[in-house]
Amino acid sequence: MFLKQLFLAVVGISFGLFAAGGVFTVLISVGLIPRFAGKMHVSRKVLLFEEAVVFGVVMGTFLSVFDRYGRIGELVREGQVFGTGTDAVWGWIGTAVIMLFGLFAGIFVGCLALAIAEMLNTIPVFARRIGFRHGLGIVVLSIALGKAAGSLLYFIRAVYLYGGI
Repeated sequence: MFLKQLFLAVVGISFGLFAAGGVFTVLISVGLIPRFAGKMHVSRKVLLFEEAVVFGVVMGTFLSVFDRYGRIGELVREGQVFGTGTDAVWGWIGTAVIMLFGLFAGIFVGCLALAIAEMLNTIPVFARRIGFRHGLGIVVLSIALGKAAGSLLYFIRAVYLYGGI
């Protein structure tokens, strides 16, 4: 039994390292972090940004594996740290934090997708092939707004719970 658990631990850690290596390889090959630092005019702090990404990935991995240590809100509510009757307030604060996290995660994923598309020059090549000359910005904005509308519909209608609209 111990050898089976040891084998599963080694395999799990190995696959986790492979997945993290793949994520970091994509981020490095796309040059997303140096591009963010350049756009914000803080190129001297690029190492700090890279360390923040590594810290975020490590903490996200830790909290997904050991989720009981990430339940700070539950600890505050059950322990009644700030007194009784604050459940509604903490519910709203938790919802706001989740919405803020979702916003930043969506911005990051969108920037990553656009960086990959730019690296592969897919947008200019596609525009040239179909003879598209003017209004490319409007098309990209329309795609982004459509994706945002689809995401809102997905979450408002709770498609993730029931699987259909």
